[in-house]
Amino acid sequence: FLYDNLTALENLEFYGKLYSVQDLKERTHHVLRQVGLHHRRFDLVRTFSRGMLQRLTIARAILHNPDLFLLDEPFTGLDQHATEMLIGLLETLKAQGKTILLTTHDLHIGLRLSDQYMILERQQVVETGSASGLTEDALREKYFSLISSGEAGQ
Repeated sequence: FLYDNLTALENLEFYGKLYSVQDLKERTHHVLRQVGLHHRRFDLVRTFSRGMLQRLTIARAILHNPDLFLLDEPFTGLDQHATEMLIGLLETLKAQGKTILLTTHDLHIGLRLSDQYMILERQQVVETGSASGLTEDALREKYFSLISSGEAGQ
């Protein structure tokens, strides 16, 4: 949740205080640069586009440097440039040993970022496995065979 009547910087400062983030001023500026919004830090959130709101939400998520990230469709509303920025950020977090649980309908991005995959249908896990060596076409075929075979949801 973001507060429309606060600036991007004020939103992050608010959440940073809730999480007792050390060196809050430096950290807020750092994460705003990471998501490409530092130049808009003094703008009210209500003036932001959907993609900018998504990027600010991601900045809020990484602000307190957690070990686990739960990201539900984080690429929604992002243009190609912002998508590549977020992919790079997630790859950096992964390289730092962070755990990222990501939901996405974009198989290309999902496989690019994943070590493991899980297929869900109707809130039920129907398949899990290693993403290593798995192609987008193979995963798509696996998905449709599970869904159309009636195995899903059982």
